[in-house]
Amino acid sequence: MAEHAEHAAYPVGLRLSGRRVVVLGGGQVAQRRLPSLVAAGADVLLISPSAKPSVEAMADTGEIRWERRRYASGDLADAWYALISTDDPEANEAASQEAEDRRVWCVRSDDAEAATAWTPATGRSEGVTVAVLTGRDPRRSAAVRDAIVEGLRDGTLAAPHHRARATGVALVGGGPGDPDLITVRGRRLLAEADVVIADRLGPRDLLAELPPHVEVIDAAKIPYGRFMAQEAINNALIEHARAGKSVVRLKGGDPYVFGRGMEELQVLAEAGIPCTVVPGISSSISVPSAAGIPVTHRGVAQEFTVVSGHVAPDDERSTVDWSALARLRGTVVVLMGVENSGAIAATLIAHGRDADTPVAVVQEGTTAAQRRVDATLGTLGETVRAEGVRPPAVIVIGDVVAVNPA
Repeated sequence: MAEHAEHAAYPVGLRLSGRRVVVLGGGQVAQRRLPSLVAAGADVLLISPSAKPSVEAMADTGEIRWERRRYASGDLADAWYALISTDDPEANEAASQEAEDRRVWCVRSDDAEAATAWTPATGRSEGVTVAVLTGRDPRRSAAVRDAIVEGLRDGTLAAPHHRARATGVALVGGGPGDPDLITVRGRRLLAEADVVIADRLGPRDLLAELPPHVEVIDAAKIPYGRFMAQEAINNALIEHARAGKSVVRLKGGDPYVFGRGMEELQVLAEAGIPCTVVPGISSSISVPSAAGIPVTHRGVAQEFTVVSGHVAPDDERSTVDWSALARLRGTVVVLMGVENSGAIAATLIAHGRDADTPVAVVQEGTTAAQRRVDATLGTLGETVRAEGVRPPAVIVIGDVVAVNPA
């Protein structure tokens, strides 16, 4: 907290649960401050002739009480805290004086110097509340707040726990490849991990940021021996978790989109190991977006379907209804389909999809190596071979491919 010209404010955390808080004015200030007051459990009374739609919605749902009128003397009786933010200077002054007389801590949105309390710039990260005051510079307060919260969330600001840490496994969706597209929670769990078991398609750049003591295991290089690859990964997760370590299973995209996340969760549950699932941004929508392709667009496509292409359409293991898929007019997104792209295209055409349907293949989407190759459904297989497209790549089939920004 920066020193004020006269005296520094004394920082304190108010416990307002069940206590009366009076808010005067239903405008932008109330819109910003009310959610935090409600989250604190305060008994909020709003006094204002009108209110923003979002503020009115809070009254409609019973989160706050709203008296549709102007401030009147006596409104701050029994209040513990007051927020004054009307557009009437005389009412603000009168309410401020009442707060002073009744010894109610009071925030003034129109005159910070006349207030007896200031609202800090606040943020939260995993149970920690950060509150920053810099006197007359609220923008600096917000900037400092943001820097601290972001550091706590992504692990760049060291704040070790002094109580026992929870151990177990976190199945973390790392997103499509760009390290900036992992979720905030995923990045924080990575920073707290003892062991990271990473897929080849996970955001590899994040691994270089881990502290030296973190053991990083490439899932593709686990010695399989008599085990299948997935079984070996399952055993590695169980072994390290039972050793009391915090384990992150880092996957590409989302753990539940062709990522075997549920299989691993089931194995861990059977072993009695706690598991947290952190969703990730799926490549099925993020990679087309990064290449300038909307998977839906008004008047063009009202649905999109995501299928796995790692099993060819004529393979008895395929569970995809390709004939039904061909009859749809929306967008088809194929993951893991490079090798079978020609067969997939031929099957869709055979079941009625137009051979001239636009197709885009986006290789290594969202990374520095991203490239987009365009074709039609009729030329897809040949184009993939001629252009040397290799996995990972996302195939987008449908008229949305031809939609341009301008």
